[in-house]
Amino acid sequence: MSETRDLPVMVGVDGSESATRAVRWAAREAAGRGVPLVLVSVWTPVPPGVPHAATLGPYEDGLIEQGRQWLADAAAAAAQEAPDVPAGTRLASGSVAGQLVGRSAAAGLMVLGSRGLGGFTGLLVGSIAVAVATHGHCPVVVVRGTPAQEGPVLVGVDGSPTSREAIRFAFDAAALRDAPLVAVHAWRDASAAARHGVRGQDAQEQALREHGAQALDRWLADARADHPDVRVERVVAPDGPTAALLDRAKDSRLVVVGSRGRGGFRGLLLGSTSQALIYHAPCPVAVVPPAE
Repeated sequence: MSETRDLPVMVGVDGSESATRAVRWAAREAAGRGVPLVLVSVWTPVPPGVPHAATLGPYEDGLIEQGRQWLADAAAAAAQEAPDVPAGTRLASGSVAGQLVGRSAAAGLMVLGSRGLGGFTGLLVGSIAVAVATHGHCPVVVVRGTPAQEGPVLVGVDGSPTSREAIRFAFDAAALRDAPLVAVHAWRDASAAARHGVRGQDAQEQALREHGAQALDRWLADARADHPDVRVERVVAPDGPTAALLDRAKDSRLVVVGSRGRGGFRGLLLGSTSQALIYHAPCPVAVVPPAE
């Protein structure tokens, strides 16, 4: 594990089925890491400027009581999943995203459901999950689908600084699970290559594949040396990174990406590939920020 190995796994709780799946996933992760679990629920006070705000005390009391119940239910689910993991609860007030982002500075991992009670039917991912993945100080896992206990850990690699952090995280995750690692480098945008007439030109295509494979080996070298027992499959994909990762995520237990890659601009908060995976991946997605 990296330098965050001793920090707790933190999970957002809001009473939704999605959050309960996240709690169970987080409890197993905390057990594997040998760290505590922290369950966080946030209630939002009525803004003072709202008409008759002073008379809404009973409403806020209800929110507080509801938050306590959600935490109690989440603690029970965590204990059922990982009975030996110490679990603490935190009930906070304020902006949900703001509280979770702030608390992520004291976590080794922040875990969220893909959609909370504020979502609408058909909404693929909650705005809170996107906000925390965008601004979080630690890696953020959005638990999508029904998490599998088998299959490889999948990581997207493009040589960017956040990609290097994603590689470290993915190797740690694979070692923790005794799982194989699939490292995917999408060596060109297939549609752009087609426009330039590259597809079908065997010599050029082979040269690009070889160049991509060599680059992938360089980018993986340090993490492979730290984790010599992790089985690694290298994939050099003639496709865009989003399509390449989504295609292989169907058979994976976790997909790992940097918060933004080489295609991003300074100040772009969340890259298009990581955003697309948060919205569409069939398995949990880990978004890893750059080293601070």
